[in-house]
Amino acid sequence: MAPQVLGVLARRFGDFATAEDAVQEALLAAATQWPAEGLPDHPRGWLVQVAYRRMVELVRAEAARRDREDRAARREPDHRRSGPPADEPPAADRDDTLVLLFLCCHPTLSTASAIALTLRAVGGLRTAEIARAFLVPEATMAQRISRAKQRIRDSGIPFRLPGPGEREQRLATVLHVLYLVFTEGHTACLGSELRRVDLSEEAIRLTRAMRTLLPDDSEIAGLLALMLLTDARAAARTGPSGELISLADQDRGRWDAAAIAEGVALVTRAMARGPVGPYQLQAAVAALHDEAPSAKATDWPQILALYGVLERLSGNPVVALNRAVATAMVHGPTVGLDALAALDADPRLAGHHRLHAARAHLYELAGDAPRAVTHYRAAADRTTSQPEQNYLRMRAARLSGPAD
Repeated sequence: MAPQVLGVLARRFGDFATAEDAVQEALLAAATQWPAEGLPDHPRGWLVQVAYRRMVELVRAEAARRDREDRAARREPDHRRSGPPADEPPAADRDDTLVLLFLCCHPTLSTASAIALTLRAVGGLRTAEIARAFLVPEATMAQRISRAKQRIRDSGIPFRLPGPGEREQRLATVLHVLYLVFTEGHTACLGSELRRVDLSEEAIRLTRAMRTLLPDDSEIAGLLALMLLTDARAAARTGPSGELISLADQDRGRWDAAAIAEGVALVTRAMARGPVGPYQLQAAVAALHDEAPSAKATDWPQILALYGVLERLSGNPVVALNRAVATAMVHGPTVGLDALAALDADPRLAGHHRLHAARAHLYELAGDAPRAVTHYRAAADRTTSQPEQNYLRMRAARLSGPAD
């Protein structure tokens, strides 16, 4: 909801940074008033009105400050009116989030800055969460986001959807941001909850909007398919107490059959149309998992082949990690462990909890319980997701036995 309110104000005033400040103050007011007074009939309209009034105050205060500085410099009397007219706030029923998404991914920003700013403004992620995703200190990320907002303000970029040529320039960054927002929603990197449903749903909604805007783009279709096929398992990913349930142990009867059917149809059409890109390949892997009637019936040779193509396309170390696990499922855990060993020198994965978790899983498959326990514990120590920590420690405890 906050990104939609931000879009309304950014379109009305053309000042992204100040609009974000106004929206944050409106959210703070909502957090204070709604629990005491009850949820308003139209929450987004309420936020727009409060943020709009605060925006008017901020713009007028800034205009008055500049007037005072100008008059002091010229020694002129104060006879001009400052700030915008106090008209009614704009309607809240128009959704400008897609425009906001493209604005944040403007080519005047570096790719890293554009992604960080969009995760903050459109994804609603906290600065600490974004900093963790980029593996930098929170203060560094706060400065990066602030500079990006300032650059957008100084550039005078119009608040509108870019033309076809500009869209093409920004599309890869836009899709990457949507992927990251969905990923954070699917498995939150911080906190006691495994998922952030609001982020997953917003990422899917915006990707659908992107597909409406560019219906012939195969990678947009692939990304939407990937989200649907992954989100289809959401109901089975947690137990009664919110505990994480691994893919192999999930009740597949609880998976969303309609979402799976839609996702499979999307990726099938997209790959037939081509060209084939990373999101389509990931969606194809997800489809193979979702269409398997059981974990044992999973087509691991096909998944391994897809990961091989994806690794050549992307060079992503997480893809290499997943390929090593698929290798183990096809050729045995010892071969998979050898593939994981090649990733130890990659600084992007060094010390990452997913590398330890994968190694623990393969040692468990190989029957080496002591080493599996060591790596499960190491993975638990390195993740900041409480459900993941609990799951990894449970696996370690189950293997270590009652004496430990």
